[in-house]
Amino acid sequence: MPLDSSNPTLRRLASQVALAVAVLLIGVKAWAWLATGSISLLTSAADGLVDVLASLVTFAGVRYAGRPPDQGHRYGHGKAEAVAALIQSILLAGAAVGLGIESVQRLFVPQPLTQMGLGIWVIIGSTVAAASLVAMQTYVVKRTGSTAIAADRAHYVTDVAVNIAVLVALILERFLAWGQADSIGALAISCYMLWNARGMALHALVQLLDSELDMSERKRIQSAVLGCDGVQGVHDIRTRDGGDRVFVEFHVEVDGHISVEHGHDIGDRSEHAVKALFPAADVIAHVEPAGIQDERLDDRVK
Repeated sequence: MPLDSSNPTLRRLASQVALAVAVLLIGVKAWAWLATGSISLLTSAADGLVDVLASLVTFAGVRYAGRPPDQGHRYGHGKAEAVAALIQSILLAGAAVGLGIESVQRLFVPQPLTQMGLGIWVIIGSTVAAASLVAMQTYVVKRTGSTAIAADRAHYVTDVAVNIAVLVALILERFLAWGQADSIGALAISCYMLWNARGMALHALVQLLDSELDMSERKRIQSAVLGCDGVQGVHDIRTRDGGDRVFVEFHVEVDGHISVEHGHDIGDRSEHAVKALFPAADVIAHVEPAGIQDERLDDRVK
């Protein structure tokens, strides 16, 4: 399915639905935690609070990233989504550390639980709601390639895993009378949340630090340019992911005896060939005579 990253409507809808679901789930889980006293349910409720804050950040990031280029941001605002994803990873990591400390304390000082049947049914319902939201966000990410929606989806994938862990802990606590199952489940959830936060941060930093596209994409760009009539060579290919689009720059080598107008036409054809590879791309070709000796980025990188 082709990406449609230029369509902000689908991304905004996904962020709005995620925010509504997150608010609902945190309210239900907080109520269940107060009723049962379960540290696992507290962990799940805290993760839900992070989801609410993260969804707010995602909503703001998607709206800002959808703005067209302006006088102060001629490359657009696409990196706002990566900033939103990085903030989400920080929120998730902070919640994981705090809940991990509380879980360790509960291991040494267990507390009795009440109304665990209620807690079990609440977790089952929350799992169904979170799984449905993940399915919707997966569809949106496949259609748009949105970094922020992908990060938000990671929250709810974590939420599904969290709910399953809580469910197992409550079942062990209720039916097998294993007094430390609740605390062990919460500690495992905290470690998983921290690992997930690490992956989200690394993914966001790839975009924020202007990392190159992978080698297979660079080879596709090179092949597309070399396949244009009049192109004798290409070098100094530079690429980066701008969030809402891909930026590509390269030097095109042409016959030095042709007219400027002819060289310009070759450069235009090479730009169009590269744009055809990506749903949204900003491509700049620098035309120069083939065979000249000049300083090259390729040489400096080597």
